[in-house]
Amino acid sequence: MTQADLWDKMETSPDIRTELSESAGIVSMSGTESGMANFTKKAIQESFLRLLMERPLSQITVKDVVADCGVNRNTFYYYFDDIPKLIETIFTEDAEAIIQAYPAVERIEDCLDGFIEFALAKKRAILHIYNSANRELYEQYLWRVCGHVISSFLNAALKGRKICQSDFEAIRKYLTCVGFGVVSGWVATGMTGDIHGIVSRICEIKKGMMEEMISRCEESR
Repeated sequence: MTQADLWDKMETSPDIRTELSESAGIVSMSGTESGMANFTKKAIQESFLRLLMERPLSQITVKDVVADCGVNRNTFYYYFDDIPKLIETIFTEDAEAIIQAYPAVERIEDCLDGFIEFALAKKRAILHIYNSANRELYEQYLWRVCGHVISSFLNAALKGRKICQSDFEAIRKYLTCVGFGVVSGWVATGMTGDIHGIVSRICEIKKGMMEEMISRCEESR
């Protein structure tokens, strides 16, 4: 039985999924049907990223992904509407992972460094998406991560202090735009240069600025 046949039977016949997965040595950690589904979904995502590390997005089709993964087209479309939806899912899940890894942010550079490391590990894939018609999906992902970083940082900085909601939103949007702009500019230039050093230096230069902004907001209440 080929890998493709195995996946097809697991997708279409719930009663034999456990037996087939055990014979192939691919039992999920929970041994449940949902665990097997997650395994299949992740396998498709990994195949896509592997291909994206090798070639531009415009040269990758659903046929390429299923061939690399060893599943059929029906299995792909069970999980994803199309390639853009696959990309969106990957970015959404990664953003969630970063948010969970940094529930509280005391230093902006710490969280951004984690995001930057992810981008560097998948440099070619990120650049292939950024330089494609689907750039907007990457930008939405980056904006979400930057927004979380800044909101968490602000909440920590404001502990025990009060400013009006409109001021909070103004500061949050300003700092989110700064973070988004710095990282976007780095990606636009092919991820060249010492981005860690740049982020660290910007944070050092801005030291004390947050306290001054908060104090002014408190004075104007």
